[in-house]
Amino acid sequence: MKRAFSAGGVVYKFEEGKLKILLIATKSGKVWSLPKGIIEKEESPKEAALREIKEETGVDGEIIDEVGEVSYWFIYENEKYFKKVKYFLVKYKGGEINPDWEVDTAQWFSPQESLEKLTYKSDREILKKALEKINE
Repeated sequence: MKRAFSAGGVVYKFEEGKLKILLIATKSGKVWSLPKGIIEKEESPKEAALREIKEETGVDGEIIDEVGEVSYWFIYENEKYFKKVKYFLVKYKGGEINPDWEVDTAQWFSPQESLEKLTYKSDREILKKALEKINE
């Protein structure tokens, strides 16, 4: 069994007074999730989260707080992996949506739309925690 460590974020902004959340879609738009990716050597989880958000969506952000951590098992190329993902609350700072090769699209949604779109329960739980922090 191999271990993998990733970091990502719940990216948010206010547009005309309304809260918007940035989600990514993969697998021909069938899987909606939060932007995240592998933490590289010599990189902190915070650095990895901001880098992955930039790579996957094209936008820049600023880390406001930690949101939480999730872990799960998956199989890739006949190997079993145990993966931990650390998520941060990330305030949008600038940039235009321009997804990289790993991502089909990235879009802003209302919090309710985001909760409905997200494919995985763990992402919905992280988003709920992030929304609590935003509303504090």
